[in-house]
This record gives sequence, C-alpha cells and structure tokens, in this order.
Amino acid sequence: MQPVIQIQHLNHYFGRGALRKPVLSDISLTIAPGEVVFLMGPSGSGKTTLLTLIGGLRSLQDGRLNVLDREFSGASKRQLRRIRSQIGFIFQDHHLLKCLSAQQNVMLSLKLHRHWSLAERRRRAYDTLHSVGLGDRAEYLPENLSGGQKQRVAIARALVAQPRLLLDDEPTAALDSQTGRDVVTLMQQLAKERHCAVLLVTHDNRILDIADRIIQMEDGKLQSN
Repeated sequence: MQPVIQIQHLNHYFGRGALRKPVLSDISLTIAPGEVVFLMGPSGSGKTTLLTLIGGLRSLQDGRLNVLDREFSGASKRQLRRIRSQIGFIFQDHHLLKCLSAQQNVMLSLKLHRHWSLAERRRRAYDTLHSVGLGDRAEYLPENLSGGQKQRVAIARALVAQPRLLLDDEPTAALDSQTGRDVVTLMQQLAKERHCAVLLVTHDNRILDIADRIIQMEDGKLQSN
C-alpha cells in the first residue's frame, strides 16, 4: 500500500542570516496506513516542529515531504487545505470551544465538507461521539466534562471526517494513567479499523506497548527508524 507519510532528507531552520538555527536535520521517515508510530525525545528536540510540517501548518524549506500521495514542495494553498482536510489533529490542550457543546465542537471539523448537509454533519458528529463512548454527553458543554472526556471529544473531532492520518502531540500529558491509556488504546483501535496512520509525540512511558514502532529524536535528528 502507498505510504501515508514519506519524508526524505528534510531540514528546517528557525531565524535568518547569522541567527539561523537548524531545528531539523536530514530527517527521513516512512509511515504506512494503519501504523501507529510514537515519536519520543527531549523537549526542544524538534518533535512538534516535525509534526506541524507534516500537517501542513509550517512551510517546507528543504527536502522532500509527501503526505497522502501529495508532494508539499510547490503545493498551492488550496492543495494544502485539501491535504489538511484528510488529517486529524489532537493536541495536549484539547482546544475545545467553551461555548459549544461536545457535538458542536466535533462538527467544527466538518466545516470544509460542505457536500454534507447540516443534518448529515450532525449525525456524523453524534455517531463519532458514540464511538468514543460519549453519545450520552453530546449536548454537554466542555465545563461539564472531565479531562478524559474532553480529550475523547478532541479525538472524536479528529476522527469525524474519517481522516487518513492522525497527528497527536502529547495527548495524554494532562491525563491520569488509566485515562491516558484508554484514550491512546481508543485511537489505536479506531485507526486500525479505518486504516489511517497515527504519528504520536509523547513522553509517556506508560503507553509505549501500544505503538507498532517507536522513533527517538534528539537535537533535531532521528536516532532510530
């Protein structure tokens, strides 16, 4: 099957001129459909920068980056938006809007899918919440949800459009051991069922057995692949 992510000799820098600093150096990485890959390493090693590049949230500077069979080099803004519409993002801070219900927060991920009616988007949001065990919390505001439930809403929001790639940045950092494990196991299960790839940045040693592969990053370089 065609890899979901293909990276070859990627380099990235912050700053300009004399202040230019290498952040990522000679990164090469391939991730297949359905594969769950953990990215680990010290704070400041470049993990989140790599994640945002793969998600099209930063501009490619040097090297080859192919995501979902689309080369990022030379891609237009419209093409990048199309790629991002097939990617689910889950962050340490769930970024739920406090004034919206769980179902409405999940529906936000469908705003680029105008070919679905409002009723269809509502149904998909509810069904996805149900799949993560929150069907009975669809109308709850975030303030009435626990930390684990909020993170499950964030997972539902990432999954509702049936993405082909999940990018997760420290999704268990604010959760207790059992809740964090439940959240990642749920991601693994849903990813396998839908054949999407998962790239998860973590410092959490309690969940390492869930990964198909673990990659270490240090000083902007991959230590193993």
